Amino acid sequence: MDLLLSFAHHWKQKIDATISKDSTFLIAISGGVDSVVLAHLMKRAGFTCQLAHMNFQLRGKESDRDEQFVATLAKQWEVQLHIKRANTTQFAEENKLSLQEAARELRYEWFAELRQQIIHGANNQQPTKNCWVLTAHHADDNIETLLLHLMRGTGFEGLAGIQPIRKNQNLIRPLLPFYKNDLLAYAQENGLAFVEDSSNASDHYTRNKLRHLVMPALREIFPDVDQQLVANIERFREGLQIYRQSVTQEIERISDWRNNEKYISVTGWKKMNPLATYTWEIIHPFGFQAAQIPEVIKLLESASGKYCHSSTHRIIRHRQHLVIAPLATQITALITIDAENPLTNFSEGSLRLEKKNYTNIPNGAAVNEIYVPADSIQFPLLLRRWQQGDYFYPLGLNKKKKISRLLIDLKLSATEKEKIFVLETNKKIIWVVGIRLDHRFRLQKSTGEAWHLTYLK
Repeated sequence: MDLLLSFAHHWKQKIDATISKDSTFLIAISGGVDSVVLAHLMKRAGFTCQLAHMNFQLRGKESDRDEQFVATLAKQWEVQLHIKRANTTQFAEENKLSLQEAARELRYEWFAELRQQIIHGANNQQPTKNCWVLTAHHADDNIETLLLHLMRGTGFEGLAGIQPIRKNQNLIRPLLPFYKNDLLAYAQENGLAFVEDSSNASDHYTRNKLRHLVMPALREIFPDVDQQLVANIERFREGLQIYRQSVTQEIERISDWRNNEKYISVTGWKKMNPLATYTWEIIHPFGFQAAQIPEVIKLLESASGKYCHSSTHRIIRHRQHLVIAPLATQITALITIDAENPLTNFSEGSLRLEKKNYTNIPNGAAVNEIYVPADSIQFPLLLRRWQQGDYFYPLGLNKKKKISRLLIDLKLSATEKEKIFVLETNKKIIWVVGIRLDHRFRLQKSTGEAWHLTYLK
């Protein structure tokens, strides 16, 4: 097998259409045979490449040996190299992760940082339009990943194995069609040196047990098991595309986006069959776990205001919809407004302040602006989010009303309520911003000068 020829053909058929022609490629290199072969293939193919090596400091002198080997290799090949040392053990303990999970997080977070540096030409580099990260995952890795997913439980995504291209991460795995033996043969034919990770020989890790114990037994029973599993992964991946198109179409039919919130019809959601599968497809892009499916389905029968949440989003029952919204940011610090400051910015927009004579004030005002007698307020004014227990005197009523009741009457959703601010002076609310002026601060015939406040969303 001419690996370079096969690699070039695969790249042209499967990858070329995805990337811009003048991209830079950042190759993750450990010093092992897989990543050394990938770097050599990319170099021979004439691509603009840089190397990235992370020393996880998990194997003592062996980790330092790998770093030195990669540094020497990059110098011989005259390729730019990035090296970073990470305290993986400390990071794992602080974030309650396994060492493998911690190493993965550290690695891909660093790759994302390097991509941006390369694109913007940091450290006296020439800027580039785009940069893709390449990893050396191959067919054997893909088979092991499929088996791990099957044993641990998986959906269609898991059956598709390792994704060859992840556009949202600018990540490509160009060696997935090729087996470990192909890479070893290429390294031998081209006299490529590489280092061995001693942990690969240990059966302490689940993946190594599959590699050393399970796969040899399967090959004894089914001699072509590797080829069949790779072919299955490809079929699963193609089936996933059809499944994804159908599911997306059904979800879009019953939902719509309003700003950054997804509104989904309760009636439409209930009719989806199978309900649990569709529910999973709706919620998992927003950080929800499979174990939360029953909790979300329960919201379909709940009263308005009930919700459940992931680490990033909430699903809230609001009348005839379930609303998926980002978790509310923490309560904004109190914002003071001085008479000398004509414009104040805050999370929901800005407030403009202007002094006017009573004779220059129009007869009516829009909902996003108010006029208040200049002598009725004391600076600094206070701008803050409304809180439970807040009350004011709505214009025209001259009697106290809780703001929570006002927002219920206006039929605002839970997330809409979180965006409401109030403006107060001397512990009295002047304005529920953008909604209603307090009756006590209305203009009267005796008014001389007035403050004009405008809310700009």
